[in-house]
Amino acid sequence: MLTLRPPTSQDERALRGLHEQLAAEGFDFLLADGSWAQVLAQIEREAAGEGLPEGRVRADFLVAEVDGTPVGRVSIRHELTPFLREVGGHVGYAVAPQHRGRGHATEILRQSVARLRGLGVDPVLVTCDDDNLASATVIERCGGVLEDVRVPPGGGTAKRRYWIATSP
Repeated sequence: MLTLRPPTSQDERALRGLHEQLAAEGFDFLLADGSWAQVLAQIEREAAGEGLPEGRVRADFLVAEVDGTPVGRVSIRHELTPFLREVGGHVGYAVAPQHRGRGHATEILRQSVARLRGLGVDPVLVTCDDDNLASATVIERCGGVLEDVRVPPGGGTAKRRYWIATSP
């Protein structure tokens, strides 16, 4: 069973390893730099919505864990900036390559949408690269309805933008 939980001091080795793996794919896994204490402090500040760096919003950074092993992560953003509304969305998730194809991404997104529902967010915006068919399938399995495909301001990879209703 997959659970989402905040990272702890015991997670440094595993999460830095996942960060290295996903950096090779161009994905910023940790979203923070510095010593592990600094990374955890930034995650705590963002969860509380305090001392946020410019362009950041209150967000929950959670480790996706299966049977005691971190398999990925999610960043659940409580609101949208203009950039997040354009191409970032409420939810940013990743699963390490060796743990893919087991339904973990679908469960991460399902639990994230439920968490946002509890915060009163409706609907939820989730985006993915236009050529990431695996992620598009995950989003559609979780009820995502494609609004459009947009190129980020200033260029870059086109993003599919999906909305997921959280109210019945």
